[in-house]
Amino acid sequence: MARIETKFEPHPVPTGIIEANGNQYMADGKGGLRAVENIPPMKKLQDEQVRKIFGFAHALAAQIARFKGHVYEDLGSLDALMMQEYGLKVGGPKGNRTYATFDGLMKIEVRIQDRIVYGPEMQVAKALFDKVLNERAAGADPLIRSIITSAFDTDKEGQINRANVFVLLNVKDEDPDFKRGQDAIRDAMYVIGSKSYLRFQFRDAYDAPWQTLTIDLASA
Repeated sequence: MARIETKFEPHPVPTGIIEANGNQYMADGKGGLRAVENIPPMKKLQDEQVRKIFGFAHALAAQIARFKGHVYEDLGSLDALMMQEYGLKVGGPKGNRTYATFDGLMKIEVRIQDRIVYGPEMQVAKALFDKVLNERAAGADPLIRSIITSAFDTDKEGQINRANVFVLLNVKDEDPDFKRGQDAIRDAMYVIGSKSYLRFQFRDAYDAPWQTLTIDLASA
């Protein structure tokens, strides 16, 4: 797909310059005022560049937010028309759904992901799995040991890593304590809401691999 160049105006960002008694000042990181002429040129250049970039970043964030709103609104209208036409609800489990062009070269996926928190039963689960590992000691399968350890590691936000927990829940093991540990994890899981995600994909031909159209900066 050809690259599309777009232009948009940056969001206004304060210059950081304070006028007082006919002189210009800028606040430093501690809140003190420094005369502009006393600020090193490279510090002033860095300040100007960061403010310039932030102006475009603010404008881009606002543009993406508007775009996301329009996408959901347009797809919602399409859902309503399909409901009217066929009398059926569009989508699969949990509201997941995919919209595609007639030639099958572009598609938009809407995915609903549950937000899960873990209750105190996780401490019980950890104790049970620790017991399993202690009883097996050196004879424990290295892969199983790694899966159990990873399941109770925390992610960057300090929360239990959901992906690793689900790997542990899918392990088949006949040990009663192992199974009780899995049950304790299931009892600990609480769904407190859900979040909707959009994914845009395209391909150059019907038999070509799908490519994802990048929207977020993290994967750009």
